[in-house]
Amino acid sequence: MSTLQTPPPAKLVCSIFSQRERLISRVADALSSAYGAIDFESPVMPFDRTSYYEPEFGNSLKRIFISFAELIFQDILAEIKLATDKLEQEFCTEGKRRVNIDPGILTAERLVLATGKNYSHRIYLGRGVYADLTLIYRKSSFRPLPWTYPDYASQEAVEFWNRVRESYLKGLRGARA
Repeated sequence: MSTLQTPPPAKLVCSIFSQRERLISRVADALSSAYGAIDFESPVMPFDRTSYYEPEFGNSLKRIFISFAELIFQDILAEIKLATDKLEQEFCTEGKRRVNIDPGILTAERLVLATGKNYSHRIYLGRGVYADLTLIYRKSSFRPLPWTYPDYASQEAVEFWNRVRESYLKGLRGARA
């Protein structure tokens, strides 16, 4: 029989994409106000899944990944997803989103994103939110899974997640000390 334990805290991360870099920056500032200091931010990258989002957002989308310095309890991911969805709505124009925010949690073993879309590999968390196992850490690096979106599996993105993981492990050691 297993003994139930509280998992270690996780690092809150977000993906933000939009046509407008200035809007991405405003959203990052709003998230920082809500969740604390941003400790890592990726360079602005082109967003590869434009055709899926083109009817709503248009083309030439840009994205950044960010992580927050403060560690969080893993079980509040659904609550954070609901809050980021509300923030997206605040930036809507004529019923269309101008920004997309995908929150997630990073631990030593994995990167999990929150989504409102069900699929075979996604686990229901409650309140309409699913957990999407996006990357796993194995053999000294994060590794994609068959369903991982290409922009999360790119070399540049994986290098970013590996740096965030190093920071997470340092923060975890500091929290235990």
